[in-house]
Amino acid sequence: MDDFRSRVERERPYLLRYASLQLRDPHAAEDAVQETLVAALAGEASFAGRSNLRTWLTGILKHKIIDAIRRASREAPPASEDEFESLFDERGHWAEMPAAWADPDASLEQKRFFAALEACLERLPQKIAQAFMMREHLGFETAEICKELAITPTHCWVLLYRARIALRECLEKDWFGKTK
Repeated sequence: MDDFRSRVERERPYLLRYASLQLRDPHAAEDAVQETLVAALAGEASFAGRSNLRTWLTGILKHKIIDAIRRASREAPPASEDEFESLFDERGHWAEMPAAWADPDASLEQKRFFAALEACLERLPQKIAQAFMMREHLGFETAEICKELAITPTHCWVLLYRARIALRECLEKDWFGKTK
């Protein structure tokens, strides 16, 4: 029979994906996951098995992510005058010209597209949205999605199909401005 430590360690890839999506910094995500694993191993006695191990670990990880965000906001150093002065030469001109933006309009359009996509995702029924996000955002395999949502593979494929169709229709209407 597996011991608690090996069961916890098997959840590490999932926890790392989850933290990476939330923190968007691989080093901070790795730190949060490590802190989660240490806390879980230290708190083994408090895990009574009333919930899924992954659910319990994700709960711990959520708190570690919040701590990391708070820590990062407290530790961000304010910019000093020396930092700004090094950007300019003695005549007040740029010491090194800033890099040109490749295409700021395209960046803005991309942000708007993702905002439209997020709005469309929010309109999906909960189970369909969960299946889609687990597959496309978290990179889960069908078996993992089925296990988490307690569904069959056929049901999973139906949910993913419905999500894609609904998102396509929503984006055609809200983003591309097409109507049928």
